[in-house]
Amino acid sequence: MELGLIREVGVKSLLAGGGALLLYWTYTAVKLVLSARGINPLIKQFFTQVAAGRIDAAYLLTTKAYRQHVNRQQFIRFLADLKLNKFRNLKSGRPRIQEGDVILTVKLKAENNDELPLDFTFTKVDDNWRIARINRVNG
Repeated sequence: MELGLIREVGVKSLLAGGGALLLYWTYTAVKLVLSARGINPLIKQFFTQVAAGRIDAAYLLTTKAYRQHVNRQQFIRFLADLKLNKFRNLKSGRPRIQEGDVILTVKLKAENNDELPLDFTFTKVDDNWRIARINRVNG
C-alpha cells in the first residue's frame, strides 16, 4: 500500500515539475521574442547602409558608447577587413539575452559557400535598438 502511494506521489511530482519547466520555457521564449522585436529591421538597415556606401549612416546605428571606443576610421577599417562585398545572403541565428542586451549571431554567406559569422550585441536606447558591439565569431 505504501509503495503505491509513494509511486503515485512521485509521478504527480514529476508531472508538476515538468509542467512548471514547460511554463517557464514558454514564458522565457515569449519574453525573448517580444524583447527582440525591431532587431531584424535594424540589421537589414545596417547592411543596406554599408552596401550603399553610406558608412556614416551605418556608424550612427551604433550606440554612443560604441562610437566612443571605436572611432570612424577604425569602423571603416573593420568593415573593409570583413570584405562584405563577397557575401550575398544573411542568416540570423537565435537571439540570446545577456544582462538586458540581446546578442544575435548573423551568418553572412557567399556564393562559394564561405561563411562569415558575426555576433551583434544590441541594446535599447530611448526605446530603439542600437548596435552596441560587433565581433567576429571564431570557429
